[in-house]
Amino acid sequence: MGTVVIKLGSSIVCDDAGHPRREVLEHVCDEAAALHAAGREVVIVTSGAIARGMGVMGLGMRPRAVDELQAASAVGQGQLYRVYDELLNERGVATAQVLLTFFDISARTHYLNARQTLQRLLDWRVVPVINENDTTTTDEISFGDNDFLAAQVAVLLGAELLVLLTSTDGLFTADPRLDPSARIVPLVEDFEALAALDIRQTTTTLGSGGMRSKVVAAEMATAAGIPAVVANGRTPGVIAAAAAGEAVGTRFPAQEASYSSFKLWLKYAKRSRGTLAVDAGAARALREGGTSLLPVGITGVRGGFDAGDAVEVVHDGEVVGKGISNYAAGELRRVAGLKSAQARELLPRASEEAIHRDYFVLA
Repeated sequence: MGTVVIKLGSSIVCDDAGHPRREVLEHVCDEAAALHAAGREVVIVTSGAIARGMGVMGLGMRPRAVDELQAASAVGQGQLYRVYDELLNERGVATAQVLLTFFDISARTHYLNARQTLQRLLDWRVVPVINENDTTTTDEISFGDNDFLAAQVAVLLGAELLVLLTSTDGLFTADPRLDPSARIVPLVEDFEALAALDIRQTTTTLGSGGMRSKVVAAEMATAAGIPAVVANGRTPGVIAAAAAGEAVGTRFPAQEASYSSFKLWLKYAKRSRGTLAVDAGAARALREGGTSLLPVGITGVRGGFDAGDAVEVVHDGEVVGKGISNYAAGELRRVAGLKSAQARELLPRASEEAIHRDYFVLA
């Protein structure tokens, strides 16, 4: 039987004071244990370490400074995992704490190692409890309450289902807290149609995500052929209903898989640090030929970025795609428009490609 990835947001895990919502976590663990007993593989991706640390330290508002966020996470992470471990052990389920960063699932060797380790835990019938390692990275803080991390874990494991638990009943036509006429959207098959909806990036005092990040996470998962459900984590039975294919929350059916997990991460989650303008020939080659981008096709460089950063590629003001640059911005400005041999004379150790085709994804 397949793998079910269950993601809990901060507002589900902790109350406004940063204390664990014990009754919510109990029914989540009840349902996770039931799936496990039925032979399903279960993975829990949890937010809430920062929220729990805030509660322990008596912080009234979510900090803004990175060092304070990371310190709060360090205080709260162990205590948060202890709750899951205790509740799942009481239900006869062994657990393992796993802390990941987006680098772990974007760099190829780290990706393979993470996948092998998680798969071994599942083979041992252990439930991994995963959180972003935000004591040493700012990706969780930047990318929205672990929604993208959960989608990436689902893609990495080839999951059967991604369940994103939030504090509302699903995706609404508008924010139900602000618009009484807002209606739930039970099924999303066309993500472009969601542009007409008022999907705000609002969040709680303790969280960093919002419905928009959940929609994008669902888009990422479904593009890999994995269905997703956004549902109210405070309502008992939603995980079991989602896993059974019942109508609960907002369901996002699987699409035909067209991208690798790395390119899904690059397309949806990695922030662009600059822009490369390209000529018509380069744009056509990228769109139709699946080629790498060479310096000769670059007509302009905007922004300050380093080698290894993501950059957008544009032609005539239209975004062609996004890729990982092999050059820093200053280096690209020196070699833009030059043929490969000329570029190597100026930068002898530089790569022939400005962006390799394996590290580029179309818009």
